[in-house]
Amino acid sequence: MSQRPTNQEIDRWVRDAVLGADEATRNKARATIWARAIEAGAWSASIHDLYMAMGRGEVSGFTVPAINVRGLTYDFARAVFRAARAREVGAFIFEIARSEIGYTFQRPAEFSAAVLAGAMREGWTGPVFLQGDHFQFSAKKHADDPAAETKAVADLTREAIEGGFRNIDIDSSTLVDLSFATVEEQQRVNGERGAEMTAVIRACEPKGVTVSVGGEIGEVGKKNSTVEELTAYMGEYQKALSRRGVGLVGISKVSVQTGTSHGGIPLPDGSVAEVKLDFDTLARLSKLAREKWGMSGAVQHGASTLPAELFHKFPEVGTAEIHLATEFQNMMYDGGAYPSDLKKRVYDYLRTACADERKATDSDEQFFYKTRKKGFGPFKADLCNLPQATRDAILAPIEKKIAYLFEQLKVVGTARVVEKHVRR
Repeated sequence: MSQRPTNQEIDRWVRDAVLGADEATRNKARATIWARAIEAGAWSASIHDLYMAMGRGEVSGFTVPAINVRGLTYDFARAVFRAARAREVGAFIFEIARSEIGYTFQRPAEFSAAVLAGAMREGWTGPVFLQGDHFQFSAKKHADDPAAETKAVADLTREAIEGGFRNIDIDSSTLVDLSFATVEEQQRVNGERGAEMTAVIRACEPKGVTVSVGGEIGEVGKKNSTVEELTAYMGEYQKALSRRGVGLVGISKVSVQTGTSHGGIPLPDGSVAEVKLDFDTLARLSKLAREKWGMSGAVQHGASTLPAELFHKFPEVGTAEIHLATEFQNMMYDGGAYPSDLKKRVYDYLRTACADERKATDSDEQFFYKTRKKGFGPFKADLCNLPQATRDAILAPIEKKIAYLFEQLKVVGTARVVEKHVRR
């Protein structure tokens, strides 16, 4: 085994992996990070076996946080690993959605290298869960050309697995058609496309690894999910999966809609409207998913902007996983350490680049709240080139919030459970 790389070496590899002048430089740095992280004991893993243990009732009592990272990924990952190490947390996920890959300018191989480098820099040993979140079908593109849109999602899925992701959330819930008379008809295309993508994953997953796959029955921000919808989806999904091959392993969790929306609903003054979240739906669907299909349970999306005092309820009702994104973005922009001159340049850019997204009734606060996520990609180098002290200051409150969420979601001390069920 090679000697552990110095902090300066890791920092340099990350800079080359993210901002390297050419593809060869970036690819070499990413490969180096992967190899050296594995030597140091940090490796990309599937959470599938832990979720199956949850489905069997052998493991319970916590909700796994899945953290979307839109900017400063290396530094952000370091903050998460520090919080996890201090509390012996093993069950947590780093993720990036199909849309985020686009507007943050982070392809899967770059994202995984930055996170694994963060693990190595902080002395993390054990599995690192990297997830493709909302690998989503565009309803419009699918209606115009189903084959082309299906190929686009399949190509991204293969790229993600090749780039190191071992957990993929398929989101074909956008294809649910409520105009049909029966729930089965409404969920049919969702189930079929979910099965098709599952088969794609099983065909390209590394030998000896069962990639964790998630499905989704209701698009976030739309009507709340029901037992009938989950039952119909699983019926259509399982029939379609059986047609694609004998013994194909199916999904380990299912995302449902409970009243939230991605990013929350901004009010004219820039605050976020209070959301009434349906915990009863989460409890019913999680219980059904475990008892009838052996899954870990239901997944809650769009939760990061919920009131802090609600998070303890997710493990209480058996929620398997919770996705957290926008509040961390808000803390980066509004925490006081983000340079004001850089923020002004980002907002000036958004005024022009996203002008067509502005509604006539939007205040400035509403417009920037909804669009500033698209400031990460064009200003990625600016963020990475900030002094280390500034980056640390931006992330300090986020590290504290993550530590709080670890405690509320009851994942403190889960390192031993993960070690037992997730083998290298």
